[in-house]
Amino acid sequence: MRFVDEANISVKAGHGGPGSVHFRRETMEPRGGPDGGDGGRGGNIYLYVDTNLATLMDFRFKKKYVAESGDPGSGKKRNGKDGVDTILKVPVGTIVRDSQTEEILFELTEATGENILLCRGGRGGKGNAHFATSTHQTPRFAQPGEEGEEKEITLELKLLADVGLVGFPNVGKSSFIASVSAARPKIADYAFTTLVPNLGVVRLDDRRTFVIADVPGLIEGAHKGVGLGTRFLKHLERTKIYLHIIDAISGRDPSSDYEIIRNELKQHNPELLAKKEIIVINKIDSLQEDEEINKFCTQLEKEKKVFRKISVATRQGLDELLQLISDHLYTDKYENYTQKQRPLA
Repeated sequence: MRFVDEANISVKAGHGGPGSVHFRRETMEPRGGPDGGDGGRGGNIYLYVDTNLATLMDFRFKKKYVAESGDPGSGKKRNGKDGVDTILKVPVGTIVRDSQTEEILFELTEATGENILLCRGGRGGKGNAHFATSTHQTPRFAQPGEEGEEKEITLELKLLADVGLVGFPNVGKSSFIASVSAARPKIADYAFTTLVPNLGVVRLDDRRTFVIADVPGLIEGAHKGVGLGTRFLKHLERTKIYLHIIDAISGRDPSSDYEIIRNELKQHNPELLAKKEIIVINKIDSLQEDEEINKFCTQLEKEKKVFRKISVATRQGLDELLQLISDHLYTDKYENYTQKQRPLA
């Protein structure tokens, strides 16, 4: 299934049915009067948050949604049937915007089990039975039904996760999420293996679980569209903490890599830099004595930044890292951590 996180659609509620112009024509009723019934209400358009959905794939091809119109009224004061409502099912985390004004109409961060009114159907018109008076006993007119509300909207999905992963391609983000959760992202030894975000649930015990989001790797110039760009970084905007993963054996300057990614985050949304950050130096099982890594760690210690050295391949340091993440999410211990590292042996 293809991951789709944006869609532009038009929605229109149903037209109200027209009222009826009708007069009684019955045996033994010589003075029959107006008895036109009312038109039915046009169908509403609702949103419903469905926890079984993970993307906006359903809106990829169908772009216009119109609810059913109300039926017209008829004689004997019979009202027309209301139009059938249309329900649009969206995943948790969907933002609904007005396409023209960019105003946020709804931010659907939880499943309430209730329908959310998006467009109201038009009222049905009144039949001529409503307009008879002592001076005008045979009204030959009725109200037309009202137009239903119509909107052009943008649906934008932002995944709900507690922890986000950022870093260059091939630093081990997908391997990390596969090692600590049941997620099974594609893992291969080439750049941009991850093309869409992946979610994984980490369960430490019966009471402590959290969700990790892995997004495609960034490279320098991503905010200008280089590589896969930054379009998937929006999925990190709701996270409480992010892990900045550095490849210890890439041969590149880790300090430079770190600043490049930080700059890309800043260019996308400066608020991302205000989130709690844990710098994760991965692949230490293959690391020999490296002056650049030691220099980078010393720099991080001076700046009082939280970092950990791990190996996803051998699971070295993984348990400690997961405990650190959990302590931040479930307690206030995070602020008390020092940057002192556990021995690599």
